[in-house]
This record gives sequence, structure tokens and C-alpha cells, in this order.
Amino acid sequence: MRKLDILTFGCRLNAYESEVMRAHAVAAGLDDAIIINTCAVTAEAERQARQAVRKARRERPGARIVVTGCAAQIDPARWAAMPEVDRVLGNDAKLKAETWKDEPGAARVAVNDIQAVREQAGHLVAGFDGRARAFVQVQNGCDHRCTFCIIPYGRGPSRSVAIGEVVAQARALVAAGFRELVLTGVDITSYGADLPGQPKLGQLVRRLLRTVPELDRLRLSSIDPVEIDDELWIAFAEEGRLMPHLHLSIQAGDDMVLKRMKRRHLRDDVLKVVERARSLRSDAAFGADLIAGFPTEDDAMFANTLALVGEADLVHLHVFPYSARSGTPAARMPQLPVVVRRERAAQLRAAGEARLAAFLASRVGMAERVLVETDDGRGHSEQFAPALVPGATPGMIVEARCERVDDGRLVLDKVVRAEAA
Repeated sequence: MRKLDILTFGCRLNAYESEVMRAHAVAAGLDDAIIINTCAVTAEAERQARQAVRKARRERPGARIVVTGCAAQIDPARWAAMPEVDRVLGNDAKLKAETWKDEPGAARVAVNDIQAVREQAGHLVAGFDGRARAFVQVQNGCDHRCTFCIIPYGRGPSRSVAIGEVVAQARALVAAGFRELVLTGVDITSYGADLPGQPKLGQLVRRLLRTVPELDRLRLSSIDPVEIDDELWIAFAEEGRLMPHLHLSIQAGDDMVLKRMKRRHLRDDVLKVVERARSLRSDAAFGADLIAGFPTEDDAMFANTLALVGEADLVHLHVFPYSARSGTPAARMPQLPVVVRRERAAQLRAAGEARLAAFLASRVGMAERVLVETDDGRGHSEQFAPALVPGATPGMIVEARCERVDDGRLVLDKVVRAEAA
């Protein structure tokens, strides 16, 4: 069976870039291939990608297997050594149309020095298979050096997409029928520092909403709590189409751990951001990235992180047991036993599940506006709560009363208004 498959691991940015690659590969006529877009955040993510490579070769022995993404960028030799792999592409090469036009006669390994890359082009993606929302890349790379993080070595320095290119991408996606866009990148709150005039993320958000009035909903991917600029706060307060949901890159809730991580915020900074956001939008909901079992984290330090889930009312958690990444400072620190990391991760996830359950219960009886994303009526509310609208079709934005919570979802009935795409 000849077909093009893309297996994506990791972040929303990877999901976006997979669609860029899909368009390039199709245009180049690559019709019998499996592209595996890897992640390097944890050792487990890399293990899963290697497992996927082996499975792909077993199931489709004649297909061409191309491995790319952060793990391939950081250690291309390791992936090239796998007998199942036909080609290894770096994060810069994978987004260039000429890379795919060269298939299959090009060099087996095409990975350049990502630290030397200084520009980020916008990529027009026609659509996203099976999604009612789409991602728009506004930034790539990272100039920070958190002690646990390998991603800057896979993504290179921070570089931004010009506002005009972002607006053009947004218009194209809205014209294609998408009701909600998500601005994504590696460190989107650093947006604009490399562009003429150094525009901030808030300026981009406000201009995008002003110049694309037909866009119904706009979201932000993970943001750094201490890099939220004044215009972004104004947009959050005044722009109803900017969703009342902030996902914060927190990582820990203990000041000593945060300092050892080389983060740019402290515990109190997170609480101040949450308090300010709620003062501007009383219906705001928050998510967070958290790492469990960072080197040297003792019981009291972990207790501070666990307590922060409740104090900040974090309802959408992404929890990772700490994973040592070779070449990072944290990998040289005294490590906690893996079993401790996993136990603490489980406790954080349980706390997050409890907060989410309480949040969902608090919405019963309230009017919700849900973007329907699947044929069976599933979607998300403005606060990114999972929801179900029986009988609704994908692409509709439905305003209805929440009748109950079932299987971790708001169930809506008595539709007040349904806005078709």
C-alpha cells in the first residue's frame, strides 16, 4: 500500500511542522514514505520514536522512512545508525521544499548547525487533517538555558515570524474554514526581539485580531509567566476572541528548585500572574507544565510544587517526571531515584485531575460556548474544558447550557445558539 504517513511526537509546534512537511512531500511526489517527527524533551519520547521506526519498517517494508525533529537534530548519528532509517533530516532542512524535491537521491543525513540559523520563515499550511482548530507558528528556538532543557540545542536561537506573514497565514486558515487558531512556538513570549522595531507578542495578538475580524477564537500555546508584556495583558482584558485560558510554563513551585532550574520566575510570580489574569477575566482558567523529581528536590520542595496546583487553581496540567538529558547542567546534579520521580509525577497528576474535576463541576448550569471538533460532538469550551454537544457537527460554535459532567466532559444541552462555519 503506497501512501504518505507522518507520525508526530511532542509539542504543538511539531504538529504544525508535520503539516508543513506533508505539503512539501506531497508536492514533491513522495507517495510511499513514513516521516517520523521526533521529540527530545524526555528519554521516553525518544524511546517511543525509535519504537515507531521499528514498527513502521515491520508493517511497511518497502516504504521510505525519514526521521526528523529535535531528537534527530541533536543526535543524527544515532538515528542514522538504525538500519530501518533511510534518511535523517534536521529541523531546519525539514521545512524547506527543496529538501523533499531531492528525495530519494539526496544525502542520507541532512542536518546543519541549528545555532547558526537566524531567520524563521512563515509557512502557509492549507489545513490540518481532522481538526477544527489550526496552529500558526509565530516563533522558533530559544535563547534561554534552563538547566534541564535540551530543546535549545534542537531548535537553535529564538527567531520570529514577521507579523505580516502571521496575518497572511491566519487569513488563509480562516478562509479554509478554521474557527480557532493557536499561536505556537518554542518560547512565544520572546516573540519579536529579533524583528525590526522589536514588536512584542501582545502587539502581534492585537494586530491579528484587528486585521482578521472573521477569526472567531484565538489561543496561545505555553507562555512564560514573567514575559507577559503590557499589550498582551490589555489584549487579554479587552479582546473577547482571545480565549480566557492561559497555559503557563511553570515547571516547579519551589523557589530553590526554580533557581536550580535557572528559570526566570519564582513561586510568587506565578500567583501574581494568576491573580492579575483573574482580575481581568473572572472566568479565566489556567494550565501549567510541571516537572516532578528535579535533581536535589526534597520532600518539602516537592510539597511546595504540589501545593501550588491548588493555590493557583491549575486545571490543565502537563506533568513530566524529570528526565536527564545528556549535555544539560541538570544531568550532572545529584539525581533522584526514578521511582521517586514517577511517584511525585503521579501525585501531581492526581492533584491536577482533582482540580479539573472541581472546575468542570463548577460549570454545571452555566452557559458555555464550545467549538465542536469531531463528528460525535466533542470539542472544547473557551476555557479549554473538554465538552460534548450531542448532535452538533464539526466546525460549529455552539452556545448552550451545561447540564452535567460525564466522563470528564461538560455535556451541553438546550442549545441557545449554533454558529455554523
